Amino acid sequence: MSGPQCCENPPTLNPVSGSGNVEKLGGLDAYVSGSPDSKLCVILVSDVYGYEAPNLRALADKVAASGFYVVVPDYFCGDPYDPSNQERPIQVWIKDHGCDKGFEETKPLLEAIKNKGITAIGAAGMCWGAKVVVELSKVELIQAAVLLHPSFVTVDDIKVVKAPIAILGAEFDNLSPPALVKQFEESLASKPEVYSYVKIFPKVSHGWTVRYKIDEPEAVKAADEAHKEMLDWFVTYLKMN
Repeated sequence: MSGPQCCENPPTLNPVSGSGNVEKLGGLDAYVSGSPDSKLCVILVSDVYGYEAPNLRALADKVAASGFYVVVPDYFCGDPYDPSNQERPIQVWIKDHGCDKGFEETKPLLEAIKNKGITAIGAAGMCWGAKVVVELSKVELIQAAVLLHPSFVTVDDIKVVKAPIAILGAEFDNLSPPALVKQFEESLASKPEVYSYVKIFPKVSHGWTVRYKIDEPEAVKAADEAHKEMLDWFVTYLKMN
């Protein structure tokens, strides 16, 4: 279950951050970055803090700069988790924003993206978002998947993944500890038909790829390393489609 670590280092949300723009796609507001003429799309599925997190939008812009059309949906419809609201702790908030709901809401989003002429779609999920992405990869709604410090993902989920998948875990993670990530790796190793990559990053904690402090060089460096791994995965497995 989600706990304190999944909520650490909350971002200061900013609805006008990033160089992209917000538009409606498949019924959801979404931050969109990159060329609409690209044939390749990457969806970034946020953690519980949602699509207005500046670091997440900066990551979207970074991926877009490599030639992808990038979409960051607002799955929480203007209601991201607010750690200052003591009357609505994460265990209560999550009841209104289940990962299963996010998975269902992605289906019309995917149709809207395909209607733009996109031929291959990848998705990366952070924390809460990783569960949404793993569900998409089970039914081949996407062509490539990346999970970053996942929450709620189980070995049983990994057993039925069909899309090429990379899993980036943290050394210090109560939600997906290294021992669990190793089990993911073992499960994927028994599925040679599914391209996979698993890495545990040293000296980092759950959430490190999007909830780092921009004035801490080591934190930025660690996040950048994970971003590069994610981008390399999409370059390899989306451009082959």
